[in-house]
Amino acid sequence: MNSNRTLAVLVLAATAALTGCATGNQNGGYRQAPGYGQQTGYQNEAASYGTIESIQVRTVQGQSSGAGAVAGGVVGALLGNQVGSGNGRAAATVAGAVAGGLVGNNVENNRNAPRDEYQISVRMDNGDYRMVNQDSVYDLRVGNRVRLIDGRLYRY
Repeated sequence: MNSNRTLAVLVLAATAALTGCATGNQNGGYRQAPGYGQQTGYQNEAASYGTIESIQVRTVQGQSSGAGAVAGGVVGALLGNQVGSGNGRAAATVAGAVAGGLVGNNVENNRNAPRDEYQISVRMDNGDYRMVNQDSVYDLRVGNRVRLIDGRLYRY
């Protein structure tokens, strides 16, 4: 019974840790310029079109939070608890938690590996100057006319 209580505490702790990782950012991680989306009529339409002035590549390193290790440890402990009985079950639970933690940590590290990000400078038709970060540029080149939709640039 004591191992079930310990397991329940581990599950609650992991749930609390993972809940803390959630963000309230609803626009995909992109910051909007002050006043964006508040204009009406022609001004709003003009603000969504522009011309690319420069494209720069930069390497971005992801941040590890430890949530992968915690989640992996909890899953490993749950699976290990299903094996054996008595002291064997306790040993399997501990071994499962350690192995799951290692696997979860490796998965998180692979997900947060360095990646290229493109910083695109755009002169908007209304005279504003915007910097947009995207994970790819597809067919975008300097001098292209683009439209800004939900924080991403598209040729038109």
